[in-house]
Amino acid sequence: MAMHAAAPESITADPPPQPWPAPLGVALADVAFLHWPVEPAQVRPLLPPGTEPDTYGGDTHVGLVAFRMRSFGEFLETNVRVYSVDDKGRRGTVFLTMEADRLPWVVAARLCGLPYAWSRMHLTRNAHVLDYGSSRRRPKPPTPGNRIRIRVGPPIDGTPLEHFLTARWRLHLSVSGHTVAAPLVHDRWPLHTAELLDLDDQLIAATGLPSPTTAPASVLYAPAVHGRFGIPRPI
Repeated sequence: MAMHAAAPESITADPPPQPWPAPLGVALADVAFLHWPVEPAQVRPLLPPGTEPDTYGGDTHVGLVAFRMRSFGEFLETNVRVYSVDDKGRRGTVFLTMEADRLPWVVAARLCGLPYAWSRMHLTRNAHVLDYGSSRRRPKPPTPGNRIRIRVGPPIDGTPLEHFLTARWRLHLSVSGHTVAAPLVHDRWPLHTAELLDLDDQLIAATGLPSPTTAPASVLYAPAVHGRFGIPRPI
């Protein structure tokens, strides 16, 4: 398969200028990032047409990301994501599943082409330890879900790999058979180290990727960012 024509854009921890118009405001809090390296060939069939796996050191990555989100109300979300680059060199994120516990948001987002699933979810905090959980409501059991428990450490500037995994400023998705790019610009991530205390996950395997058999290559935490979605446009 032909690779993208243009060289990938630079990775920047600081956000680009906010797109206009940017009609949808969002706030993300208590964000836990877990990442594993994956062979690009395993990810390529899951990407929208016109995009390729974005790689760092020859590997692409699958991320398991859990957080609290506010946009027209507050809800919990856990998503499985991979990383893409289009033929113009624009880096992006592709969501393979997005679990959330707010049904109106799930219904509206699915109409926009995002792979949301309605789930029962929890997030509890005891000092520096956060416990995230999800269990998909439909179809009937057994249903995929997960539990993540981390201990938050001190703030860090972040390595180039950590910025590659977190500083993604657009989504790539397929809408009505067409691949579009939707800008998402938010504050620079205030990254912290984090220690994974417990993980029980079926969500990654439910996307068609192999379930990880090793510890994550990267575990990070961010307390909060605010941002806005721009208008999706064809790639």
